[in-house]
Formats: sequence, structure tokens, C-alpha cells
Amino acid sequence: MNPVPLFQLNNVSKVFRVGGSFFRKATLIRAVDNVTFTLNKGEIVALIGESGCGKSTLGRLALGLLRPTSGQILYKGEDIWRMDRKAFREFRRNAQIVHQDPYDALNPMRTIYGSLAPGLLRYHIVRNRREAWERAAELLKHVGLEPPEDFLRRYPSRLSGGQMQRIAIARAISVEPSFIVADEAVAMLDASLRISILDLLRELQQRLGLGCLFISHDIAVARYVCRGGRAMVMYLGNIVEEGGIEDLLREPLHPYTEVLLSTIPIPDPKLTRSRELPKLRSLEVPSAANPPSGCKFHTRCPYASDICSKEVPALKEVKAGRFVACHLRS
Repeated sequence: MNPVPLFQLNNVSKVFRVGGSFFRKATLIRAVDNVTFTLNKGEIVALIGESGCGKSTLGRLALGLLRPTSGQILYKGEDIWRMDRKAFREFRRNAQIVHQDPYDALNPMRTIYGSLAPGLLRYHIVRNRREAWERAAELLKHVGLEPPEDFLRRYPSRLSGGQMQRIAIARAISVEPSFIVADEAVAMLDASLRISILDLLRELQQRLGLGCLFISHDIAVARYVCRGGRAMVMYLGNIVEEGGIEDLLREPLHPYTEVLLSTIPIPDPKLTRSRELPKLRSLEVPSAANPPSGCKFHTRCPYASDICSKEVPALKEVKAGRFVACHLRS
């Protein structure tokens, strides 16, 4: 008997209504369109795609911050939107996020201790404020901020971007969650700081046994932090390819994945000049409010045929552990 996944999305969609009035019909934007995936205990999965493809919306659905328009979101086999208040509160403790922008994630009016202590006290991780101070100090040590006493009384304005992101990570793990969503966690940081933050995330994820959904537009960053794990490629609300990240990079099965791989810089001018880039039919990304019929990528795909504009390809397993939504592979 297979164990129940830690987390699971079943045919989840999210539609936003934008604008509209008595005289004008509202615009419907299908940000997430019929997505299914699982996340097991202690597993790290990368979600890759261009900005605006629905990655962050999917992350917020996974955290219970948004309610899906259709489909199920299961935590340990139980639909989170059918939980009672107590069970949902426990789910929210187990589902934490590391935001893209640490400057927006921390309240500028609170000290670092003031940002860490409420979760510790609310979820009874500690019994009193003295223990909260001690636990907050331990958390800062875990994320590489020492001596912790130099940071606990500071305000965010007195910290660098890298230090603030470490605080955000400390806050995410402070309530002992089961999984975290890291939403473009290094996108706002200098290149010199990114590796250290990625190493910290990876080390904490493995040491604490956390499930992790790592969201990124940068496939090279996703490869670094999720080495050995799985990756999903998203385009205009749909998962178009899924598999082991090394397999996906070595042999992309979807044309969109090929395009993403072509954007990875090569530190060799000769190889850069000699490599062939995918010849897209169009550089314009279609609007999520009015997506193309059939396969949403067909208006840009260099291999598109008549069926691509008429039928939506299903995400199918074409090799062991490799899934793709493309008529070329059916």
C-alpha cells in the first residue's frame, strides 16, 4: 500500500474576475488551469516558468491563502477546505512561506524578536516570553546570524537584504512546519548572496525533513537547490512537463522547456555563438485573459501542427517518471 502524500493537488484551477460593471462584463483570468501534483514528506520539488505563468498563485493555493475555483487541495489526504477550524489552523502552522521580497515580508515597526515571537507563542512552541527569546536566539543561529543578541533587538531597516531573508527563513521554520513554499526566494538578492541563501534552504530542508515547493523563473537556480529532485515546468497556468530535474535538463521533452534551457548563459563565448536557439514562431506571450485554443504554446511553438490549435494535450507519462503535455510526444 502506497503511503499518503504529504501534500496533493487534484485538478486545481483558479479563476480571477478582473474589472466588470453593470455595463461591462468582467474579464476572467485562469491563472491556474487544472493542475495536479503531489509532494511527499521531505521532498523538494521545483516549479519553473516565466513571470506571470501562475507559479505564485499555485504556491498560495498550496498554502491555503487562496481558495481554488475548482479541484481539491489535500494535506495528508484531507481536503483543507473541508477541515474544521482547529484542523485548518494546524494545517496553516504546517504550511509556511519564504517570500520573494524580504523588505515586504518583515514589519518595519517590529524588532526581529517581535517578528519571531508571535508564531512561537501562538502555536505553543514555547510557554512564555523568556523561552520565546531563547528559541528566537536559537533560530538565528540556525540561519547563520551570530551572535543572535546583536540581531534580536534590531529593526529591519538596520539589516541587509541577505540578513533579512535569513530572518524570513527563520520565521518560516520557527513553528516547526511540515513543508514550505519558497517563492522566488533569492530573486531580490545580489548574485553574491544567492548561493549562501540557497545552501541554507537546502541544508535546513534536509536536516528538518521538510517538504519544499521551490518556485523560480531561473532554471539554473532551481537545478542548484533541487539537485536530485523533481521539477515541474509551468506555462500559462498549466504544467507542461514534469520529471527528475537532471533528466529534464539533459533531455527536455516539451518545446517550452527547450526555450527555457536556451536562456541559461554558457560561460564560453565560442559555445554561446555556436549553439542553436529554438526558432519561436512568436516572441509575444499570449494573454492569460484570452489564451489560445488547444495547446497554449502553439502560437509560439516551432513544431506546432494543426492538432495543436484544436486539442488540449493531456499531461501523460511517456517515460518512467517523465510526464509531458505535448501532441508531439503522444
